[in-house]
Formats: sequence, C-alpha cells, structure tokens
Amino acid sequence: MILPIYAYGSPVLRKKGADITRDYPNLQELINNMYETMYDSHGIGLAAPQVGLPIRLFIVDGSPIEDIEPAGFKQTFINPQIIEEWGEPWKYEEGCLSIPTIRENVSRKPELKIRYLDEHFQEHEKSFKGMAARIIQHEYDHIEGRLFIDLISPLKRNLLKGKLNNISMGKVDHDYKMRFPVKK
Repeated sequence: MILPIYAYGSPVLRKKGADITRDYPNLQELINNMYETMYDSHGIGLAAPQVGLPIRLFIVDGSPIEDIEPAGFKQTFINPQIIEEWGEPWKYEEGCLSIPTIRENVSRKPELKIRYLDEHFQEHEKSFKGMAARIIQHEYDHIEGRLFIDLISPLKRNLLKGKLNNISMGKVDHDYKMRFPVKK
C-alpha cells in the first residue's frame, strides 16, 4: 500500500524517533509499504517519520545509482545508531521526498560505521562509504528530527523560506501521494 509522504512543516518530521521492538504492530507490512511508497515516489531512501511515524526505522535502495558500493545496496535499518563518521567532508546535491523541488549541496563526511537491526531483528555493525554513507546519513537525520536543509547555510535557508512555506501549504508540484500540514 502506498503511504502519503509527510511534507515539510509536518511536526512529525522534527521529532526524534523512538526505538521499536520486534512486536511493533504490523512491522513487516509497514516495511513493505515503505518500500512500495519509496519506489512509487522514485526515492532512494525513506524514513518512518516521512510516513507519519516517529520511530527509528528507515529503508534505502541505492541500486539506481551507478557504481554504488556495496553493489545493489538495499537495506532496512531498525533502531540504528551511527557510531562514528570520518574523512574529509564532501558536498553533493541532495533532495528529499518531504521537500519536493528543492535540491541543495550538503556537506557530509564520506565514511561511517553504524549499528542497526535488520527486518529480522538481527544485529549488524557495518561501515559504509561514499554514496551509501550519504544516503544513510540523510535518512538517519530524519529519525533524529533533522532535515537536509538544516545543513545548508542560514543565507540559503532564508532564500528558500518562500518555497518551503509553499510546500507546507501544498503549493508544490509533486507526482506522489503527500500529506500537508496546512490546508491549501
């Protein structure tokens, strides 16, 4: 089932997600719905707050990106904790399904180590680099109540204020199901 993606301005996007347990109601169905929603909206990552749930869960599928390591990078992250990030920060243009039409260069460290549970509640501790690390960092920010626009300069954020306000009111072009905090 395709879920609505919560738009910029929705309070749930600013909440720090809570850990979940294996008996979280309909967890596998939620994960499946999140993947279906992400693919329908042409995304490469989706966090639970973006579908209205303030929990520590996100999914990624970087397989559309050429030369991503690991190849075919697709993973579910439950209760993740970034342990360490390192390397010389690099800028890359990011966008977000909750903030359609806005893309900005964001500086992030190129490598990280993360501990998480997969969809079977098996614990993993892995290192990722490059685009895989960037996708994880972006989605991890969502479960921490942060958005990529928080990582750009105050001047750029100020210049985007009108566009962001329009997004929160539903005045934005999008081709996927969304939920807006303010009525049009």
